Amino acid sequence: MVRLNGKAALVTGAGRGIGAETARLLAEAGARVVVTDNIEENGRRTTEEITAAGGKADFVAHDVADEASWENVLHETRVLHGGLDILVNNAGVYDYGSILEMSVERYRRIMDVNVLGVFLGMKHAVALMKGRLPGRDSASIINLSSVAGLVGSPLTSIYSASKGAVRLMTKSVAVEVAKLHYNIRVNSIHPGVVETDMAEQVLERWQSTGMSDTNAWLHVVEQHPLGRVGQPNEIARAILFLASPDSSFVTGSELVVDGGWTAR
Repeated sequence: MVRLNGKAALVTGAGRGIGAETARLLAEAGARVVVTDNIEENGRRTTEEITAAGGKADFVAHDVADEASWENVLHETRVLHGGLDILVNNAGVYDYGSILEMSVERYRRIMDVNVLGVFLGMKHAVALMKGRLPGRDSASIINLSSVAGLVGSPLTSIYSASKGAVRLMTKSVAVEVAKLHYNIRVNSIHPGVVETDMAEQVLERWQSTGMSDTNAWLHVVEQHPLGRVGQPNEIARAILFLASPDSSFVTGSELVVDGGWTAR
């Protein structure tokens, strides 16, 4: 197990799915985790599970699309831990539909959470992280993108656009902070379909084309040459690698964890 003893980590959207699994794994590795979510019940449940297992975690309510909310979360993190070493921008939403059916309101909701939320997280986290000394362990920002940010897919034009934006924003900020000698690494993770609540929405997308429940699920599985969808802990372990000193020479990269989806 990679050890993150003494590290302060913040995970957004940590009330369930990949975010919850990531928060638990980082805490298991020794990090002090700030769990954030816009659904208080979910976030507090993750926090209680971590503390019950002997880890260290605190919950802060958080709307990632609101700058004042980010300012509050980073203030609380600084009060609790004196700074921040790891940020996981995990919070995100999924939506699907023909480009002819997508409303401006749906477009804005996707972009506000998936793109604006990541931008605000990096903006405020970099301001808090940048004072660390050269030669010390680097800070790490990990942004959740998707295979949808790498390849096109029908009925997900706006979601794909949001995840593509995360991919290139990650690379640009990685280069910027490296050139400024801030000792911060910035990388993106690109999962395939993972067995979470969002996977149910992916299934509904294909059912909307007229596929039966069984055929829709088989179609989703067949996109992954390994013959199955991913599990949250498989993504969390990749995030742990990028959060740890084991990835000290990795920045501006895209770590694809997709069961072979984009290798076809």
